[in-house]
Amino acid sequence: MRHTTLGTGGTVTVTGLSFGAAGIGNLYTPVTDEAARAAVDAAWDAGIRYFDTAPHYGLGLSERRLGAALRERPRDTYTLSTKVGRLLAPVPGAGTAPGPLPDDLGHGFAVPATHHRVWDFSADGVYRSIEESLTRLGLDRIDIVYVHDPDDHAEEALTQAYPALERLRAEGTVGAIGAGMNQTALLTRFLRETDTDVVLCAGRFTLLDHSALAELLPEAAARGRSVVVGGVFNSGLLADPRPGAPYDYAAAPPALVDRALRMDAVTRRYGVPLRAAALHYPLRHPAVASVLVGTRSADEVRDAAALAAQPLPDDLWAELRAEGLLTENGAPA
Repeated sequence: MRHTTLGTGGTVTVTGLSFGAAGIGNLYTPVTDEAARAAVDAAWDAGIRYFDTAPHYGLGLSERRLGAALRERPRDTYTLSTKVGRLLAPVPGAGTAPGPLPDDLGHGFAVPATHHRVWDFSADGVYRSIEESLTRLGLDRIDIVYVHDPDDHAEEALTQAYPALERLRAEGTVGAIGAGMNQTALLTRFLRETDTDVVLCAGRFTLLDHSALAELLPEAAARGRSVVVGGVFNSGLLADPRPGAPYDYAAAPPALVDRALRMDAVTRRYGVPLRAAALHYPLRHPAVASVLVGTRSADEVRDAAALAAQPLPDDLWAELRAEGLLTENGAPA
């Protein structure tokens, strides 16, 4: 598995395939402690050495589980990222009233709602968030920290959260810093206006969405910055193309379903599942350091690793272009 050092002159390295830990934070449905640990162990056995989490994922459950699974590994042999921007505040009286607590499925996680999320991109909020994450992870430093989903808090994120991360980077508490979002415009601002090492772009550089190619990826390449790409299956359509499949967490429009099915027909002619092409596609761009795949079981991890290891012929990409399914701008060399 390939390894890439983030940015220019940095020291933080990521593997081409990375482990997204939202699933082991009980995303949508519960995962047992044993299954979560088995997923992390399977990732390690597959050569994955970059693991991504966030306080948001399961109200801290993902961080706790990931930290426990990695704690016995040599600290210098893996890279871990978490995020800032949402503080976890205890719900008054949680656990004292009779009966079960409400769940957190309104935010997508099957965990008891013992806490609620508070948006906070202030410098103090960043310091507090990092301190709390270190406690949950059981670590003394974090390799990468992303400003998480600052869509509606751009100025505070750029003028307060980011400078606080710069200070933590200078102190050595944090290795590399950046921002993670499901859009490209604000990520491009981070590249242009800050000394960000890396950005995490979810869902905007896939076989079906090439919007990151307009500005984000050229900007990153020109400045020697790195991009981690998440959401390569667009929440399901590119993993299982069919009518009714989800696309970006909603029902896929018929035109996109048709496009995905046509892509699937092309890749199958080469003996390649569409999800393998979806996983490989972003890594063809020189600015992309890693593809982040969310997994919740050992079997899912092993499947992702097998897809990443599968060779894809150049003719496959040429045929997708010839069929009008990838534009020239959507097919990086």
